[in-house]
Amino acid sequence: MKIVLNGAPQEVRAETLSELLEECGFSGRVATAVNEEFVPSSLRIGHALNDSDRVEVLSPMQGG
Repeated sequence: MKIVLNGAPQEVRAETLSELLEECGFSGRVATAVNEEFVPSSLRIGHALNDSDRVEVLSPMQGG
């Protein structure tokens, strides 16, 4: 499936947002949005992805 991940086109096998995070190596606490809609961590496992979805994954940064 072709999606846009953090602004870059990506070909992935994942069918859910949770699978995508694992496939792309995201770990720890992250914030996720699909097509500009926030997806809480509790809903990622059931959030199905579709061709051309725009996914944003953000991780917190420390420092000032």
